[in-house]
Amino acid sequence: MSKFLGPIRQLGYVVDDIEAAMKHWYDVMGVGPWYYNPRVPIEDYRYDGKSYDVHNSVALANSGYVQVELIQCRNDAPSMYRDFRQAGHRGLQHVAYWTQQYDTDLAAMEAEGFKVRMSGKVGENGRFCYFDREAHPGTVIELSEVMGPKGRMFDLIRAASEGWDGSDAVRPFPDLSAI
Repeated sequence: MSKFLGPIRQLGYVVDDIEAAMKHWYDVMGVGPWYYNPRVPIEDYRYDGKSYDVHNSVALANSGYVQVELIQCRNDAPSMYRDFRQAGHRGLQHVAYWTQQYDTDLAAMEAEGFKVRMSGKVGENGRFCYFDREAHPGTVIELSEVMGPKGRMFDLIRAASEGWDGSDAVRPFPDLSAI
């Protein structure tokens, strides 16, 4: 468990082909069902302090308590995912810690010397940031706010994985305004 933020709650993989990656995860790894959004609506996106229009496809599923995230960049907007790919890497890019005390936890990380490199928001109470420290590929830390609709969606995804029988392996993201 992290001495700063509690347990790791998500493993984020950058992939070249998200459909093939989901298939691998459900056929070979037995993980699913996958909730897929071909274009995540990210608001207030910033990378190195500048605003960009990113187009990322994301798929989410749980294996027990841990959520697996698959990310495919669909444009060349600056991001830590793009940097990871340009460095020749594929696979685990970040680990995420979830919080309901985003401002407090962000301040604690900044007090430890971490600096925000990439940030944005997905819906109400869905802020996130990625810190600039990376000891080796796969060790970027994300802080993700999980309250409101985003938190309920993550609960729904985890519940769907419990006892999943392999059917309906890929599903659309639920409408955040409806949950």
